[in-house]
Amino acid sequence: MTATSGARRRARIGTRLLATLAVGALTMGAAYESARGDAGAPPPERSPFTGQTADQGPVLAVKFDNARTARPHTGLAQADIVYVEKVEGGMSRLMGVYSSRLPQAVGPVRSARESDIELLRQFGRPALAYSGVRSALNKTLRDSPLYARPFGSVPGAYFREAGRTAPHNLFVRPEAVLRSAPKADRATDIGFRFGPAPAGGAPTSARTVRYSSASHTFNWSPREGRWLASFDGAPARSTSGARLGAKTIVIQHVDMPPSRFKDVNGAATPYIKTVGSGRATVLRGGKAYETRWKRSSPESGTSFTLSNGQRMPFAPGQVWMVYADR
Repeated sequence: MTATSGARRRARIGTRLLATLAVGALTMGAAYESARGDAGAPPPERSPFTGQTADQGPVLAVKFDNARTARPHTGLAQADIVYVEKVEGGMSRLMGVYSSRLPQAVGPVRSARESDIELLRQFGRPALAYSGVRSALNKTLRDSPLYARPFGSVPGAYFREAGRTAPHNLFVRPEAVLRSAPKADRATDIGFRFGPAPAGGAPTSARTVRYSSASHTFNWSPREGRWLASFDGAPARSTSGARLGAKTIVIQHVDMPPSRFKDVNGAATPYIKTVGSGRATVLRGGKAYETRWKRSSPESGTSFTLSNGQRMPFAPGQVWMVYADR
């Protein structure tokens, strides 16, 4: 090897070494910036409604039909909270509250009730989608601190689904409703607490809440780790065929006296009193926990307290609130 060729070889090696060092420095710098960015990023949001990580959007409540001919339901499994309410004739309706996830469509949609205004005040000023109300209640809902968005008020939001009979065929697009209510409040604390199951609790395999013309049963499934819902003795399912249910079921005993409104047949509408206090049974992890509930005003949330004075923690995930007579 000549002196010239040796110098050229040493130059090539030096060039490759410098290039390798440069790439390594860039890689380490990128890793450092990534780590520094992760460390400085805000912690992920946790939903005050489910205790799970989720981007919190504005709050939308949707009234669901729950007649036998209205089932199965669409979009109910994606709700953060599901409320079970008694209506005229001892039948039941459902209300789904959404913030973490918005399905493309939900339903079937049915009418609202006067006590929904009191119930929803704890969410601030949410949007409410429903099919209509008795004419005497229209002004009350319009004047309420809710973004009332009934059928016919938002172009393109509601539609009829083929294959179902009226009035059980009305569905709504949540995103369209929320676009019409851009100032709807986002999710905030309504009193729920989440965490590990407390000591105690009575082993429970099933619990049923009955109205005079409807029943709602929740069976504990160790395999699925949640309570599976049934309506009127039949498994409750979504249109996908999946079983409805949740890890936490709250049976809240309240007064439900007749309201000043009646349906078309003259039957009085129950007024569900969600402000006050009383007893509640919380089902989670195959056990029943006896608690006390308290809500001091329509604007405040509802607390659930164990006999030792500690707040009752719910299991993270969808929560069902079932209203039962005292």
